Amino acid sequence: MITFLSGGTGTPKLVRGAREHLPDENISVVVNTAEDLWISGNHLSPDIDTLMYLFSGQLDTGTWWGISGDSFLTHQELVRLGVDEYIGIGDQDRAVHIARGELLRKGYSLTRATKELCSRMGIRAAILPMTDETVTTLIRTPDGVIHYQEYWVKHRGNLPIEEVIRYSPTRPSATAEVLSAIHEADRVVIGPSNPVTSILPILECDGIIPALMDTFVIAVSPFIGESPVSGPAAELMKARGLTPDSRSTWLLYKEFCDIFVQDIRDPVAVPGSLRYDTLMTDTRKSAALAAMLFDQRSRVD
Repeated sequence: MITFLSGGTGTPKLVRGAREHLPDENISVVVNTAEDLWISGNHLSPDIDTLMYLFSGQLDTGTWWGISGDSFLTHQELVRLGVDEYIGIGDQDRAVHIARGELLRKGYSLTRATKELCSRMGIRAAILPMTDETVTTLIRTPDGVIHYQEYWVKHRGNLPIEEVIRYSPTRPSATAEVLSAIHEADRVVIGPSNPVTSILPILECDGIIPALMDTFVIAVSPFIGESPVSGPAAELMKARGLTPDSRSTWLLYKEFCDIFVQDIRDPVAVPGSLRYDTLMTDTRKSAALAAMLFDQRSRVD
């Protein structure tokens, strides 16, 4: 079994490649939930939804979010009525948010609600929220503190960042399902997702790092030089006082990372790293990167 730590769009592209080599039931994905929010009365969990739509064959792989061919009639009408719904939510996508919100209001944990939705969609992979507790990534700007989604979607990342804040009413703990998925995995793969907002929220959950230290872990850098493959990772790393590059990413994971992978074009030196083409521009390239990562365990053994 392979377990991924995932957020954003980088790791889902790698999961797409893994599916070319493994049946879905042999794949588990521990997913960042620090970007979740209630919006227009419903529960949005963007990183979970991307994985559910990928495994159910509905994902819009042009954007790597939302459902392919979805309509936006409800969103357009809400905007016309003056509702500040700054995320463009498709109609079918919204139905999933409504269904999840109803399950949560009935007392389901996020893990149980996700499992129920996956069952209804015919998904055989294990999609696991990192925690059942509320965790939120906030961005402090000169004008105040806002939700990460507001920073990235509403303002297109065009605001200066003074601080990245992780807020939780309680100290979040990894679920039993997450810890089992890590302990039972042949290897854990940290894909090329944004370290600050996609992977660190997972690592900050109690129990995760000790579990990773007992497991074979491969991590893939999301940087080529000081440029992320996609998204606002560079500015977020700078806000944490880190240089936006592979070396800083490796240092974040060094405690538990057995193999670190950089792109062949990356000019930054990381001791002992492997080099490979990490730009997953299509399924074939995603599958090639996944195959290389899967081959590493036998070499170490």
